[in-house]
Amino acid sequence: MQPHLYSLTPKSASLEELIQKAKTFVAAAKAPSTIKAYRNDWRDFESWCRDHQLPSIPSTPESVALYIADRASTLASGTIARRLTSITKAHQAAGHTDSPATTRHFVVGETLKGIRRTIGTAQQGKAPLLSADVRRIVAARREDLLGLRDAALVLVGFAGGFRRSELAGIDISDLKFSADGVVVTVRKSKTDQEGAGREVGLPFGASQSTCPVSALRQWLDSARIREGPVFRAVQRYGHVSRRGLHRDSIGKLLKRAAGRAGLKVEELGGHSLRAGCVTQAAMNGVREFIIMRQTGHKTIATLRRYIRSGEIFRENSAAGLGI
Repeated sequence: MQPHLYSLTPKSASLEELIQKAKTFVAAAKAPSTIKAYRNDWRDFESWCRDHQLPSIPSTPESVALYIADRASTLASGTIARRLTSITKAHQAAGHTDSPATTRHFVVGETLKGIRRTIGTAQQGKAPLLSADVRRIVAARREDLLGLRDAALVLVGFAGGFRRSELAGIDISDLKFSADGVVVTVRKSKTDQEGAGREVGLPFGASQSTCPVSALRQWLDSARIREGPVFRAVQRYGHVSRRGLHRDSIGKLLKRAAGRAGLKVEELGGHSLRAGCVTQAAMNGVREFIIMRQTGHKTIATLRRYIRSGEIFRENSAAGLGI
């Protein structure tokens, strides 16, 4: 009788399984927000092509040039550049390696240059919320659980210089309280898609009423949050949701809280806390590499786009002209 032979080598995955795994990794190569933007861009291009009775795939450089020329009246030049990337991605996915949207095509490249010279390339960021604004928002908060949530959200977002996605993604397990304050571990961010993570320290505030650490503790204790997402919706009758806030809701909540304080909200958004953190720190003389360590910016050029007009007057050569 022949003995049974058992192989110690694991069974190889089937070709179909490997293909599916590869597709999963490809899908994870871009942030969900980036993929969403690509899809919306492509739908707009498809719609434009239908309206003008032109094929969208494969398209031509001439059609793409006409499209971006048409959209130049309503879109920023940076958004138009992303539209070209989206059109290229769609063609690559369909098996067309020579994209009609690349600037290597003379007509596309020259049209984009003309758009940039005409409408400029400056990014229009959200208005920053500075320290005085944050104090007003906290002072005008509601005297209930929702008010505690808003105060903690604003103070933590401002002190940490967090992006909307980072703020919405904070979990109880990411917090480490100490005698110096609290350390927030950011697991993944826009510039860290591989999830290497970084630690952001939030020290105790100079005033108890605007201390981010105290506000965070008060919110967690009052909402009885012991695990899971830190920032959550507060529903009717003070019921706290088990799910975390979506990043797109941060801007709406911030506008509502700012409006309660009598601030103009038209130019505010979810990035106003981050922009304000950078701007206020620069105005106060904090060195750029220290700000970058807090916010996670990778380059000084990117950081400086967040520093709004207030910093321009801190050290200005015109002040010494005697006029």
